[in-house]
Amino acid sequence: MGNLNSVHMIDELKYNIEKKDFIKASLVLSCLDQVDEKSQKRLLFELVRAEPEFKAPLLGFLLSHKKELCNSFPVIKETFVSTLLENRALLLGLLNDKNAGNKEVFIEFAGEIEFEEAAPAIRELLTESRDHKIIIACIKALRKLGDTESITILSDHLYSGSREFTIEAVKALGQIGTPTAIQRLAERLGTDHEIDVNIMKVFAKVQDSISLEMLNKAIQSHHAHMRNFAKTALLNIGTKSVPVIIKNLQYDDPDLQIHSLNVLGAIEDPSAVGPIRKLLHNEPKNPNVRFAAYEALSLLPAHEGAFTLAAGLTDPVENVSVAAANAIDRNFNHILEAGIKNMIKDKDDDAQKIVKTIIDSMSDKIFLSLASETYFQDMVIAHISRVHVDIRKHYAKLLKKNNQPEFADMIRPASEEERGRPRVYAVDDSRMILNVYKTILHEIGLDATLFEFPIGAIEALDNEKKPDLIFTDLNMPEITGIELTKKIRNKYTEKSLPIIMVTTQNEANDNKAAIAAGVNKIIYKPFDAEKIKEAAAEFINI
Repeated sequence: MGNLNSVHMIDELKYNIEKKDFIKASLVLSCLDQVDEKSQKRLLFELVRAEPEFKAPLLGFLLSHKKELCNSFPVIKETFVSTLLENRALLLGLLNDKNAGNKEVFIEFAGEIEFEEAAPAIRELLTESRDHKIIIACIKALRKLGDTESITILSDHLYSGSREFTIEAVKALGQIGTPTAIQRLAERLGTDHEIDVNIMKVFAKVQDSISLEMLNKAIQSHHAHMRNFAKTALLNIGTKSVPVIIKNLQYDDPDLQIHSLNVLGAIEDPSAVGPIRKLLHNEPKNPNVRFAAYEALSLLPAHEGAFTLAAGLTDPVENVSVAAANAIDRNFNHILEAGIKNMIKDKDDDAQKIVKTIIDSMSDKIFLSLASETYFQDMVIAHISRVHVDIRKHYAKLLKKNNQPEFADMIRPASEEERGRPRVYAVDDSRMILNVYKTILHEIGLDATLFEFPIGAIEALDNEKKPDLIFTDLNMPEITGIELTKKIRNKYTEKSLPIIMVTTQNEANDNKAAIAAGVNKIIYKPFDAEKIKEAAAEFINI
């Protein structure tokens, strides 16, 4: 460094500019960061004064090879930009010149200014180049240009050996967004988690007919991460996705119907009410389908014809009848009130079951509408001693608030202590299922803490005493049951904290992933007290 003579460098650069000797000028500039600041400014001054066709490639050279120096001297980038903006033919010439170096910066700039005339040259560079940086620059530039002529060559990079090329090609095709580009992305799905998610993000953004169909198809995926992403994307798209999802209900595919019903309920579009009612009218054999249908209707405005929901109260599967009660409570009216009173007034076994369902589901509107009836009070009192203390407290408070203190005193718990019970966590994104858990786990002698969001269970494990057992759903947004299990296994072994996964699906891929993550046992919905007790008894004393 000490041997460099800045005066000689300045004279040399001036001479090189005069003689248009690019190679020698670039050699001088390659030493720019080895002289003092005053000399740097003088050298840049001489460069900036040069003719556009000479200084442009030299400025590109500096931007490529002297990035830190360029940050200190904004004039380099500013001159580069202004020179090429005023001389776009020069930019095109530099891209086409096979002998011109530093093409990465010219490619990037062509993309930044959306110079569409440069697309053919960039496509040719992408085809011929083997330089990693040039390939990435070309793909990014074609993405910014939205060049439809580049779909084929970009599609080739979906299957390249470079993960970075593939991800950038996904983004580029997504930006182009034509039906052909989206179809090429659809064909790439299914072999890589990260790439699949990137493609699904494109579909969620584009939202054309192909994208919606592909997102809808993905909710049938054998992979939980794909299903959950697709369901979340369709939910975020909202009403626009409803017609596509509704079509799924006509197929005799329980898993597809369940996932579709989950999304339709969450979107809360009234147009889904009719198709869901039609599905229930056809009496699907799978109880998980019936549960999902009633759960969806509990989130939808189904006032017209809501009396048809009452049939769900007599469903033989407890989970389903609880979901039906919630749907009725959401759409409660005088016709439903009269119908339910007629169903329970005889106090027979079916009536006892319906009253138990109303209590367990915490359907407040139904409960209050019946609270003044002596036959209802008798059945409540007969059942209430077996109910979780929190539910008893809830109804006592509700009755007192609604001027029925005597009935409230009859069901208020005598003691709030439930010591000595094994402690368990139950994690499920369905509030209805959590209500079922609350009742069942209490009935079989367990002290349950319920979590609608897995992150809550994770935080509780960090801050509270370890439970004896955990029940978790599989398909949950943000954190799946498998991901939750992996996080728990970072702290607790399978022996020290057993985990039972409870799911609607019996998929080989999910089961294998669950066991690999550290799940001790898998059971399937719908569940009842006997099934839960039998599973829990393998790991704790009940």
